[in-house]
Amino acid sequence: MAQTIACANQKGGVGKTTTVINLGTYLALGGLRVLIVDVDPQGNATSGLGIDRSSLEGTLYDALTDSIPLAEVIIPTGVERLSLVPSSISMAGAEVELAASDRRERRLARLVAGIADDYDYILLDCPPSLGLLTVNALTAADTVLIPLQCEFYALEGLTQLIATVNLVRDNLNPDLEINGVVLTMADGRTNLSADVSAEARRHLGAVVFDTVVPRNVRLSEAPSFGLPIALYRPDSKGAEAYAALAVELRGRNGAGRSAKTRLDETQVTHAGSLS
Repeated sequence: MAQTIACANQKGGVGKTTTVINLGTYLALGGLRVLIVDVDPQGNATSGLGIDRSSLEGTLYDALTDSIPLAEVIIPTGVERLSLVPSSISMAGAEVELAASDRRERRLARLVAGIADDYDYILLDCPPSLGLLTVNALTAADTVLIPLQCEFYALEGLTQLIATVNLVRDNLNPDLEINGVVLTMADGRTNLSADVSAEARRHLGAVVFDTVVPRNVRLSEAPSFGLPIALYRPDSKGAEAYAALAVELRGRNGAGRSAKTRLDETQVTHAGSLS
């Protein structure tokens, strides 16, 4: 049975898609069967893996709106054991179309349940919002992975995300937990990155992964070539960080650590005092 992880943060540009693509790649290179589900209408996980969205015969949109089994829209990627459910521009209208549907928050959960036995990890790349698509992802997930950018105002809005996670837990998915917070885009040359990292660790404690993803030019370049960093520049600092993150994630899940983790909104509010 797959461990289903929603990668979520309503702030854009914090490294959600970069984390999903590269974490998924290193998990697959480690011998695990991994599925990435591109829940974002922008489709960056799809294009970032070198998939031409104009040539797709089926996407997540078709599965969500026409009840097509998810297995019918899964496609291979250039990484062995890594598969993808692609997104399309049509996803932009999915929230409107699903709004009047019965049990609309559980549509993705039902789809994922049908293929969960075929994978070790299912990674859900959420849009930068807390709308119906993100709620669908949180309802379908076992845990939530939160990328937190090491920049000014990075902690602002985290309280709202945790409130949404708690709301989904209380009403739709009682087993939903926080997998962890991963610090991204860290610049070791600045005091600001160090301050954000220290503040996050002081208030959130063990929820924050030890691995920190640096701000790295090669990570930024890789999507333009449709490649994960492991295939583009495996010797880069960004590649080393995501390889380490994959190992740390497997260690946490193997120890059952993520299943016990729950963030309190008060913790996050205090952590936001830096901004």
